[in-house]
This record gives sequence, structure tokens and C-alpha cells, in this order.
Amino acid sequence: MPAAPLTPDFLATLNQFQPLLRRVARMYCPDADDQQDLYQEIVLQLWRAWPQYQPGAAKISTWLYRVALNVAISNLRQRTRHPTPERLGPALPEVALPPDSGPDADDLTELYRAIERLSDVEKAFVLLYLEERTYEEMADILGITQNNVRVKMHRVQDKLRHLLTQPA
Repeated sequence: MPAAPLTPDFLATLNQFQPLLRRVARMYCPDADDQQDLYQEIVLQLWRAWPQYQPGAAKISTWLYRVALNVAISNLRQRTRHPTPERLGPALPEVALPPDSGPDADDLTELYRAIERLSDVEKAFVLLYLEERTYEEMADILGITQNNVRVKMHRVQDKLRHLLTQPA
């Protein structure tokens, strides 16, 4: 079944929420090339699902998060089941995730390294928290109760604190 043509509404929505989608890709892929691949896969899946989006059923940002997180988690699971062979060429130095420089850059780098060590679901909680989503929005996006969000957020925060205090 061919997908619907790109509509102005879809393109406008994609342009408006591109930073959100790129943050999801960044959270699940430390490598810039993999981030771009994941972003493109997210856009493809959004395009395929666009005709099924029902504006009254959920906020557009909630729907986008659901699709993007599902694609990112599926992609991560697929990559761990079928790892890609090492790329040919010289070894590249580790890319620092945060582009910032300054007094807090080291702390931010450590935070991203700790986030990389979380599970795919825990990363979703961190991403939504950093996006300043309410517990109600998180529950809606993740399909769980607000109380469950609170419990899981507390556990993720404790785990991050632990990861940040122990040597890598």
C-alpha cells in the first residue's frame, strides 16, 4: 500500500517539531551518522502513520513522541540484535556529545555518558523530563499511569545519581 503524498500539514508539522525528533535520535544514537539514519527512519514512519493521526485523540507532540520513541527503541533493539560490522578506516576519536564549551561542559558530558548507560525505556523518561513534560504528558506518551511515571522517574533519577558518582 503506497504512502500518501507529503502534505503541507505534514511538512509544517515536521518543520515545527524537527528539534524534538532530532533530540530523540540523539538520545538513542551517540554517533552523528546513526543519529541522522534514525531521524530519517522516524520521519519515514511518521509519514506512513500520518493518515492515521486523529487530531482530537491526542496532542500532536504526544503523538510524535510516541512514534519517535517507538521507532528509536525498535531501532536500538535491532542494532543490538544485529550489530553492524566495524567501519573501515582509521579509528575516530570519541565525539563529545554536547556541543557546548565552558565551565559546565564537563558536567554535561558526564551526564550524557551516564544517560548512554541507561536502558532504552529509562532514556525515554530522561528525554521527556529534559523536555519539561508533565507527568500527565509522560503518562499519555508512554501509555502508563501517572503514579507509574512518578515511581519510574524516581528510580531513573536514583540510577543516574549512582552512575554519576561511580567511576565509568
